[in-house]
Amino acid sequence: MNELLRELREIIAQEGPISLERYMSLAVFHPRYGYYTTHEPFGTNGDFVTAPEISQMFGELIGLWAAEVWRLSRAAGPMRLVELGPGRGTLMTDALRAMRSVPALGVEVHLVEISGRLSEVQRGTLAKSDCPIYWHASIEELPAGPAIFIANEFLDALPVQHFVRTEKAWCERVVGVDAEGKLTFGLTPSVAGEVRRLTAPEGSILELSLKAREIARSIATRIASKGGALLAIDYGYTETQYGETLQAMRSHRFVDPLEAPGECDLTAHVDFAALGREAEAAGARVHGPVTQAEFLLALGITERARMLKRNGSPAQSEATDKALLRLTDRSTPTSMGQLFKAMAVTQKEMLAIPGFAR
Repeated sequence: MNELLRELREIIAQEGPISLERYMSLAVFHPRYGYYTTHEPFGTNGDFVTAPEISQMFGELIGLWAAEVWRLSRAAGPMRLVELGPGRGTLMTDALRAMRSVPALGVEVHLVEISGRLSEVQRGTLAKSDCPIYWHASIEELPAGPAIFIANEFLDALPVQHFVRTEKAWCERVVGVDAEGKLTFGLTPSVAGEVRRLTAPEGSILELSLKAREIARSIATRIASKGGALLAIDYGYTETQYGETLQAMRSHRFVDPLEAPGECDLTAHVDFAALGREAEAAGARVHGPVTQAEFLLALGITERARMLKRNGSPAQSEATDKALLRLTDRSTPTSMGQLFKAMAVTQKEMLAIPGFAR
């Protein structure tokens, strides 16, 4: 038995079944046994591959996007570039390299990372960077003032709640222990608050990430008053809808989310419509969401691929073509270019920004 499973059993024995939201928080972010505390999740040897690991083009285009939006915002001083959940530091490395081509652009990097182990990996990756880099355990620790926030595959890792419409009422999904000692899903008798007033057919499931909404509103409030922008890229949907999307990934395969807590990645699709409502309520302007393919193509990823191929070997050119296709493929609903969405948040005054048609 892994140690986190042992601890979860003890918590449930003492307190009763716990919410799905709490289970996900412990499974992913437990300070000793959580997934991001103990695992190297990224790359072919990990559990999943993110866009920055597929090609340098992704991070380069985001770096140039950030530089141009900073210019458009007319903020004073060096650009404060913030990345939430920076993985191995790959995106930031590529972004900083691309931004060296921007004249007179000073950059100050702030990385928000809860995992001490991943922070050390990032320090190694970014060791040769020629700008100041600071690490923070939470968004609240960031210095005040205008900033460009990058959140690539960050919001999907935040915990969610599930509410199930039964014959009599809305009930919240919880995690308990069965007679054999295995973790199992159950339901509370009913729920309080706004959810209970929703009308939906029996069997409907409402998936909510209050943490994602809280972060969106907090950053949007800061942007509306201080300036800067947020770019969020993640897999998700553009309209709030019923249905569950919770999934667990291990060694590039889907697994039971309750089977091995702390040993697999737990995520849920991002409700971009809900995040947009939070940002607009905070007084900011929302751009998008658009598909990742639309965003990258508008930024010139095809032209960047052509430049890389011009100076590359035949093998490198082939790899560039494959990466371009994977990042922008829209052939099926689950293709990366279609499944992943991009959304930006700026001050109200910014009517148009790169990557998002007006």
